Amino acid sequence: MWTIYHNPRCSKSRQTLQLLQDNNIEPEIVLYLETPPDGATLKALLKKLGIAPRDLLRKGEDAYKELNLKDAAHSDDALIEAMVSHPKLIERPIVVKGDSAVLGRPPENVLELL
Repeated sequence: MWTIYHNPRCSKSRQTLQLLQDNNIEPEIVLYLETPPDGATLKALLKKLGIAPRDLLRKGEDAYKELNLKDAAHSDDALIEAMVSHPKLIERPIVVKGDSAVLGRPPENVLELL
């Protein structure tokens, strides 16, 4: 089972979805801005990605600056809560296959899961 956490307005997300479809994969599409993952889901995604919460943050977003998320004093749980409350902070796209996941930046990263 394949899943993509997708933002159709993002070119990298669209390219990643197209790359999957070009390889005959029709993933479940989660429009994460409309239905944001909860904290438990985000923790599971981070574990599959093998990265820390800070590595999943989009640092160019207004919420990143407004919440002063650059401050290293923020705990992992606080960063996860910020992403749950402000899903635009979540780097995209995330592609999941079973117990593995990759960020589709660049889109070719998903080839690791094939």
